[in-house]
Amino acid sequence: MNTSTFQPIPARPAPVRSDGFVAWMRANLFHDLPTTLATLVFGGLLLWALPSLAHWAVGTAVWTPNLQACDAEGAGACWGVIGEKYKVIFLGRYPVEEAWRPIVATLLMIGVLVISCIRTFWNRSLLAYWVIVLGLFFALMHGGVAGMSVVTTDRWGGLPLTIMLSTLSIMASFPLGLLIALGRRSNMPAIRTLCVAFVELIRGVPLISVLFMASFMFPLFMPAGTTIDVLIRVLVGITLFMSAYTAETIRGGLQAIPKGQVEAAATLGLSYWQTQRKIVLPQALAMVVPGLMNNFISNFKDTSLVTIVSMYELLGALGLALSGDPEWHPFILEGYLFVALVYFAFCFSMSRYSRWVEKQVNKGKQR
Repeated sequence: MNTSTFQPIPARPAPVRSDGFVAWMRANLFHDLPTTLATLVFGGLLLWALPSLAHWAVGTAVWTPNLQACDAEGAGACWGVIGEKYKVIFLGRYPVEEAWRPIVATLLMIGVLVISCIRTFWNRSLLAYWVIVLGLFFALMHGGVAGMSVVTTDRWGGLPLTIMLSTLSIMASFPLGLLIALGRRSNMPAIRTLCVAFVELIRGVPLISVLFMASFMFPLFMPAGTTIDVLIRVLVGITLFMSAYTAETIRGGLQAIPKGQVEAAATLGLSYWQTQRKIVLPQALAMVVPGLMNNFISNFKDTSLVTIVSMYELLGALGLALSGDPEWHPFILEGYLFVALVYFAFCFSMSRYSRWVEKQVNKGKQR
């Protein structure tokens, strides 16, 4: 009779934790030898420079708009320049005595943007909110109603102009880019050729050239005596430029949809637009959410190029505020850092919202 001795299976090592700060550091900072060396080198440089930077930015910084204190020996960053020039930085050449109007208009625009990002408000009433807010925005900015003085568009600037240009160009370029993306995949040669020519032409030149053409050359093709407001010309130029990049992003999502799904829709008797609306576009747009948000963020930052047509948005208003003031001009670095912080706040918020939307539309693929 054979007897066998029981031998237990050796215990397996505990699973490595895949979430938390330590796991993140292990995966991103100390994953392998090159990554570890890079982390140590750049981390050491950061630790070496951080005390001096903190001493300049906080320790010896001047927080009040006191020019003598900023010029004093041993003084650090002069953040008082923001307190001295904040009205011009945020509002550009808009009349100071009417500053409440662009402030209220900007808050309304930001407010409707925020509620547009909340799922509770995703219904037909949201369109009514946008119509009301846009009407109030232009009424407040331009004036001429309710006893408000008229302020021409060439005096608009600062943060209100940046938010208005980026918001309206994104709203107008998305449906236009969607139609162009569908046109590039059309079976009709004329439509496909026109869409391809438009995209390649716009994407082949920088935005600054498009703005120059829209502002200075477009009026030459208009009938004599006809003038178009420079704000409209700039908005049209940014929208056309943005729509070309949006079209290519959406086209990438359309190409990722298996052809069999379109053929199955055809066998069910669905028309072309029914197939696109119910089957193709929901999947394609969900795939390209990060790419679309990259375009939107890029568009928000590219509004700084409108200074070429003498429209001073946020970055241009900073130069307007400090370039003509020799006393405060030496502290323009602090102004650029402040404007960079404003841009970062908006772009980071858009990026985080993009990640949330991406998770929502891809819930069906998560396990």
